[in-house]
Amino acid sequence: MSGVFRLAVVFGAVAVVLLSIFRFAAWRADGELLSRYCDEPEAHLALVERLLTESKPAGEDSRRPYIIAAKLIYLIPQEDGEPNEDYLRRLGQRIRGACR
Repeated sequence: MSGVFRLAVVFGAVAVVLLSIFRFAAWRADGELLSRYCDEPEAHLALVERLLTESKPAGEDSRRPYIIAAKLIYLIPQEDGEPNEDYLRRLGQRIRGACR
């Protein structure tokens, strides 16, 4: 085998592995992780909205609910230039879709 062919095979294998990891992560986020927010989706969305709009959303209260809500921002990130209202609507749709 030539060096270029070997390099192409290695590149192809790495690409397949990376795509598989990303697909698994998306499947897990939609199917398993988002279902954790089914208990009170509106309350979680309200916390996410406070995270996006306030500099100190927790104030002197417990930060734990906000850390949990911040995971939503990590799982489903806001797109560049997407208004907060549109993002919260899209986030709510994804949560409700995972709860069915």
